[in-house]
Amino acid sequence: MTASFDTLAAVDLGSNSFRLQIVRVMDGMLYPLDSLKDTVRLGGALLPSGELDQDIADRALACLARFGERLRGFHPDRVRVVGTNTLRVARDAAVFIARAERLLGFPIEIIAGREEARLIYLGAAHSLPASQEKRLVVDIGGGSTEFIVGQGMRSLKTESLNLGCVSYSLRFFPDGRLTRHNFKDAVVAARDQIQRIAAEFGPDQWQLAIGTSGTARSLRDILEQSDFSSEGITLDGMEKLRAELIRTGSLKAAHLNGLRGDRAPVLPGGLSIMLAVFEELGIQRMDVTLGALRDGVLYDLLGRQDERDPRADSVAQMMRRYHVDTVQATRVARVAHHVLAGLSAGQEAAPDWKRELGWAAALHEIGLDISHTGYHKHSAYIVENADMPGFSRQEQKVLATLILAHRGSLGKLLSQVTDDSLWPAIVSLRLAALFSRSRRDLALPENLHFSTVAPRQFRVVLDADWLDSHPMTASALREEASGWKDIGFQLTVRGQDDRKLLA
Repeated sequence: MTASFDTLAAVDLGSNSFRLQIVRVMDGMLYPLDSLKDTVRLGGALLPSGELDQDIADRALACLARFGERLRGFHPDRVRVVGTNTLRVARDAAVFIARAERLLGFPIEIIAGREEARLIYLGAAHSLPASQEKRLVVDIGGGSTEFIVGQGMRSLKTESLNLGCVSYSLRFFPDGRLTRHNFKDAVVAARDQIQRIAAEFGPDQWQLAIGTSGTARSLRDILEQSDFSSEGITLDGMEKLRAELIRTGSLKAAHLNGLRGDRAPVLPGGLSIMLAVFEELGIQRMDVTLGALRDGVLYDLLGRQDERDPRADSVAQMMRRYHVDTVQATRVARVAHHVLAGLSAGQEAAPDWKRELGWAAALHEIGLDISHTGYHKHSAYIVENADMPGFSRQEQKVLATLILAHRGSLGKLLSQVTDDSLWPAIVSLRLAALFSRSRRDLALPENLHFSTVAPRQFRVVLDADWLDSHPMTASALREEASGWKDIGFQLTVRGQDDRKLLA
């Protein structure tokens, strides 16, 4: 299939299920075209060593091969693939992701827990009636549970805890036996984690509780169709369900209306977590919506297409928080983009790092709020580890690498830069910072040009007289060229007559 330009696709690599959703965009609204789901239970593949069980990993990869076939022909900008808790914690996640990307044909973003929460709320909010009341949204996934308090389309508080229906079912009900003791242990363990966020997500912080995703939908269906609850999820209804499961003693013996076969193995863990959520956060009743992570991913992707990119908002917020000198940041970004344009000219299929370079320039000095000495290290650490709505972990890693590389020793980068296409962007930011060191609008020479001569060989061409009249810049360029030579690169500075200007 060849996808039209009004079609978007999202792939959610959850710890319980893998899902593909394809939608058509009309007047800013998303209309479902196709969806695929496979209950791979990747969360159950984690071995004691922290690595993925090979059989389950192979099943997951077979699923992604099918997804890849369905996505064939889609433009890369119209597809977004996100991985959640299991791929955040698995020791061999990088190996799995590399194989998965080859089968899918698209890059996989591993999103942090709070970013997952933000996207979940975005998907839920679009599926709910317009309202100004504050809503608590709870999403119990296979490996983590996300909590969000939001209003309208905006999330106000986000949190992610390592509570999952797959992990809890395996941990507390490994043999399928359902006892009062097992349920008590599971609920107490979940409450122990939830109590840490109870003050921020308690009943005084919201007016309506909403559940999303498989666990919430499954519990609602069972409670309503088994007459444990008249509408939605209630604490009383879940206590009746727990009592019935304890009475039967096992999942095989339990016959519950509304329970789908693919949800049965993870029902005990999901029920235990939801009971803990209700008890710890003071919830009596919860509505359920169909909107969830993959819907949020699609609306977020639509925002990027329409230039409403939340990543730009995150960068702007961080600039304000860390008191960035915006004039200097703009100055550095302008020069960096000029350098990159020259280094990329004539390079076949050269990746476009312009956007990332602009963000890195905007944030490269946030570490000055901590210390002037080694501020670039503080800047890089903050960017890599902060909650930055809209960014995946990989995107934050790229920004952190650019920022760390903009000054100081180059030797540290050889083991950190795994994508050679990033080097021109690194050169661009370093030279931009060098030319902007005076923090004034330096009158750069009119005939200032940059080019890539060969892989890892870069050239600066400028007027010799200008260089003679700016000895501090000349000295800095000489040191820069020496630093690149030390790691096997070449940066040469030449005049208009192709004469080498710096020895």
